Amino acid sequence: MSRTKTVYTCQSCGYTSLKWLGKCPDCGSWNTLVEETTGKGSDRGPISATGPVPLSEIILGTDNRTSTHIGELDRVLGGGVVAGAVVLIGGDPGVGKSTLILQAMSRLLGSGGGKCLYVSGEESASQLKLRASRLGIDSEDILVLSETSLEVILAETERTRPAFVVIDSIQTTYSEELQSAPGTVGQVRECSARLMLHAKRYGIPTFIIGHVTKDGSIAGPRVLEHIVDTVLYFEGDRAHSFRVLRTVKNRFGSTNEIGVFEMTDSGLMEITNPSELFLRERSSDASGSAATSTIEGTRPLIVEIQALVSPTTFGVPRRTSIGVDGQRVNLLIAVLEKIGGLHLGLTDIYVNVVGGLRIAEPATDLPIILSIASSLKEIPIPSDVFVFGEVGLSGEIRAVTQAEARLNEGEKIGFKRAVIPASNLSRLNQRSDLQLTGVRDIHEAMESVLSR
Repeated sequence: MSRTKTVYTCQSCGYTSLKWLGKCPDCGSWNTLVEETTGKGSDRGPISATGPVPLSEIILGTDNRTSTHIGELDRVLGGGVVAGAVVLIGGDPGVGKSTLILQAMSRLLGSGGGKCLYVSGEESASQLKLRASRLGIDSEDILVLSETSLEVILAETERTRPAFVVIDSIQTTYSEELQSAPGTVGQVRECSARLMLHAKRYGIPTFIIGHVTKDGSIAGPRVLEHIVDTVLYFEGDRAHSFRVLRTVKNRFGSTNEIGVFEMTDSGLMEITNPSELFLRERSSDASGSAATSTIEGTRPLIVEIQALVSPTTFGVPRRTSIGVDGQRVNLLIAVLEKIGGLHLGLTDIYVNVVGGLRIAEPATDLPIILSIASSLKEIPIPSDVFVFGEVGLSGEIRAVTQAEARLNEGEKIGFKRAVIPASNLSRLNQRSDLQLTGVRDIHEAMESVLSR
C-alpha cells in the first residue's frame, strides 16, 4: 500500500512540522510555514539493494578528474571535475556564473569530452545562443534545453546520456510530485536530492547554478549545500572587472581556494598572477597605503590595504571598512589609541582592500594598523616594503602561518624589504634576498616604516 504525507515547511529556515504553526519554533518567523505534500512511499520499510559492506572490503577509487582547461577553475575544484560530482555555484545576478559554465563546457567538450546538456530555466534557447555568440562559442556538442520540469529534465538526460549536465538555475526547477511553487524550500530540496542521486547513479558531473540572498548566501535551505559535493561562490562587483571564485566546500579537494578572473568583452579571462593585478595601479608616494601578503587556500596573494583618516564633521566619528571585518578594524583602532598613543577619537576612518577582495585572516592586522597610522601622520610607507602580522590587544605582534610562502610571493613581485613578526623571523628555514625586519610590538613596527 502506498501513501502520501502532508507536512508544513518554513520558507525561511527549512524547519518541518506535521501541523501548521503560526510561528516557526526554529527561526521565530511568523506565517512562514507552507503546506507541502511529500512523495509516495511504501508502508514497509525500505530495503537496500546492496546491503552493508565491511569497511575492510571497500576498494578505494582513483577519483579520475577531467580538466576544464581553465586553470583557475581547476584550482578551486581541486584539480578538475570528478565523475558523478555535483557542483553548486552561487553568486549575485550578472556576476558571470552562466558565462563561466558556458566557457568551461566549451573547453571540456572541445577536448573530446562528449556532450553537455545545458538546461536553462531562466533564458530561452535564443538568448543563450546570443551569449554563446558573444563568447565565440558554437558547438554541436552543447545541447540546450529550455525546461523547468525536473521529470522532463531527467527523461531527457536518460535519452541523450550526456557527459555533463548544467542546471541554470535550481530555483526555477520544480518537481510535479510537489504542489508548491518553484523556488520554495521543498522544491529546492527535492530537486537537488534527485539530481544528486541521478549524478551518482550514472557518474555524470552536474553543475547547479543557484541564486543568492541579500547577505550573499545560497537562497533556499541550508540542506542544499549539504547535498552537493562542492560549493563555489562567484564574487565580484559590477563596478570592477575582477571576479573571485571561492571554494567553501569541496569533498574532493581543499577548501578556501580562490580563482581570479577578469570580465572582458569576450568573456572571463583567468588571471594567473593576481598579485601583480591587485598592485598594478598602486601609487608609490601616497600615505595610508600598505602592501601585505595574505593566504587564500594554498595561494599567497600580495594585496594593497588603504586607509583614510580625516577629521570628523559629525558628533560621532564614522568607521567604514570594505573587504575586512569591521569589528576587527574597530579593535585595532582601540589598540592604536590605547597602546600606540595616537588620537583617533575625533577622526573618521575608512579602510579598504583594493580590487574588491575580501580578507578574513589576522595576518592583515599589522598592515591595517600601519596604513591608519600612515594616513594620520601623512607619512607614506615605502613602496618596496610589505608587511604582515597579527596584533594582540596589548600591542604585541604575533606570528602567522606560512611565513615563507608569503615572503617568496613578495620577493617574486619585486619587493625589497619585509616587516614581519620577530617570532616568524627567528623560525625561518630558508634564506631570502629580502631585507627582513622583525618587530615585537606596534611601536617597533611604526618606527621601522614611518620614520622620516
